[in-house]
Amino acid sequence: MFALPSGIDIYDLINDLRGFSWEAAEVLIYYSKILKDSNYKSNILKNENIDDPVTLADLKVNELIIQKINQKYKDIDWEILSEENVKISSEGFNNKADWIWVFDPLDGTKDFIQGTGNYAMQLALNYKKKPYIGIVLIPEKDELWIACGGKVWCEKRNGSKLEPKISKNKYLQEMTLVTSKNHSNETLKKLIHKINFNKVLIMGSIGCKISSIVRGESDIYICLSSPGKSSPKDWDFASPEAILKAAGGEITNLDNEELSYGKSNFEQGGIIVATNNFRTHKSICLEIKEIIKEYDLYPL
Repeated sequence: MFALPSGIDIYDLINDLRGFSWEAAEVLIYYSKILKDSNYKSNILKNENIDDPVTLADLKVNELIIQKINQKYKDIDWEILSEENVKISSEGFNNKADWIWVFDPLDGTKDFIQGTGNYAMQLALNYKKKPYIGIVLIPEKDELWIACGGKVWCEKRNGSKLEPKISKNKYLQEMTLVTSKNHSNETLKKLIHKINFNKVLIMGSIGCKISSIVRGESDIYICLSSPGKSSPKDWDFASPEAILKAAGGEITNLDNEELSYGKSNFEQGGIIVATNNFRTHKSICLEIKEIIKEYDLYPL
């Protein structure tokens, strides 16, 4: 186990994160209920960018969590990388710090607006650019996934716990794929068709997708970013990576290389594959790569 910054007790930190997360859940559910009334929707939406919407819920949870961390842990030598803060400016952020919080206050904003319930708050503590602690909060499911030091569990608001039920030892075509709802990608659609998965689940939020793998509801997630197009960012993957790896799964790029955090643009581009079994992950990646080459689906 890594030595946390001086003065930090891991058990106290997890307990604080638990409390901060359930406060965030109250905020998200509050605004989710308001959004169900179309008369108030315009009061919640804070921009008109249909591809990258921002809501009042994003901003409130962003403010809440950052304020809680800063108040409780004054003078601790760590940084906070937040999606909402980067949209304003990344100046003053020390990307070379050993310990960095990587934070998305509302992953799956489109689903949040649409009322599907497939949205999450994602918070990771990275050590030397690798996720060490991961929090994935799914308010509509009353689930708080926590990964720390190679262990992962899920808590309900009442304190009861759920253990991961990750399924393993499946061939590629036997797998259930979980894929995006709101991001149309013709290349990915063609790849999915060629692989011919046993079943395909559709949902928003990378945190929700990875949690579905950890629950055993799905087996694989493929993220394919087209060259020259926007890509997911560090805050989309850091905490989901933590919970998936702790549960026995794996997430890498298509060449089976670990995800690299802390780039200047924070992007996680190319093809990223998340599976339910770290032992078979490499072979699954190779099989997908061969299918892409055979049908010339993507520049490799």
